[in-house]
Amino acid sequence: MNKNELHSHVLNSTGNESNICQICVMKDGRTVYEDCWRGFKTHDAANVMSVTKGVMSLLTGISIDKGYIKDVDQKVIDFFPGYQVKRGEKTIYDVTLRHLLTMTAPYKYRSEPWKKVCTSDDWTKAALDLLGGRAGITGEFKYATLGIQILSGIIESASGMSCIDFANEFLFAPLGIPEHRIHGDSSKEDQFDYLMSKKPRDNEWYSDPKATVTAGWGLCLSAGDMAKLGQLILDNGKYGDKIIISGQYLSDMITPHIKLGKMFGYMGYGYLWYKPYDDREVYAAIGDGGNVIYVSKERNISAGVTGTFKPAIFDRVDFIEKYVLPVTEGCII
Repeated sequence: MNKNELHSHVLNSTGNESNICQICVMKDGRTVYEDCWRGFKTHDAANVMSVTKGVMSLLTGISIDKGYIKDVDQKVIDFFPGYQVKRGEKTIYDVTLRHLLTMTAPYKYRSEPWKKVCTSDDWTKAALDLLGGRAGITGEFKYATLGIQILSGIIESASGMSCIDFANEFLFAPLGIPEHRIHGDSSKEDQFDYLMSKKPRDNEWYSDPKATVTAGWGLCLSAGDMAKLGQLILDNGKYGDKIIISGQYLSDMITPHIKLGKMFGYMGYGYLWYKPYDDREVYAAIGDGGNVIYVSKERNISAGVTGTFKPAIFDRVDFIEKYVLPVTEGCII
């Protein structure tokens, strides 16, 4: 399959590739493949869903490097001195950033209460209200998009900056990623449109009524932006001669700290980043719709794929390796 055939394959797909908007691949620090579909151009952005979590992990590492956060074992409650802990609640005092980053934090619900949190005035506080519980800290993996909202509040409390300003100054601008702004609206109707729209988006990030960005979803990036973030991992936290994030944190971030079950394809899980294969140096930040940052240390390749909302797409890493990477061999654009 050549570039034209890959373009046609994605364009005419009625299966898992039918929602792909952009693909960008970098090898050895250079863009070697870039293409767009469904009305998107290379500079357009898409809501990359839970890839947002992977970016939040990078921002957490930068916060640690700058001394705003001591380390991943610092207690979550340290960052919210004014928060009123519920009567009888004790577990929350033992929850650390590591628990948030590895999705082993305990929560007081069976299924995530989206309506309760997303209709509140302060989503970080609403997420804190869910943290803890009688079972204590069990170390059990519990995927929590709402709970990760606490990370935005931690970065804001620790740094004294809004999370989006922090991201713009310390991560996006140094990598040449366009400055982002908050989306602004947070009504029920707008949330639905933001998730389901198939149109290109601006360089924006969803936020709650207090203008704190959503940590679990809602960041809009282009495939090229995502490939740059992947390249940062390949370059051990450096961009040119400037250190953006410490290599030590990145190494810890992509090292599996827990083994996931069948629902998550038995992948390894680091700090909000996945390791799809036990025996290969391949890593990914993965979101709904097959949005993904793909990083292969074996091939020195990073790739970004954007897609509009489409449920139950679990094969995007396989798609990249089977269809995209072979097309990029020996190819420079």
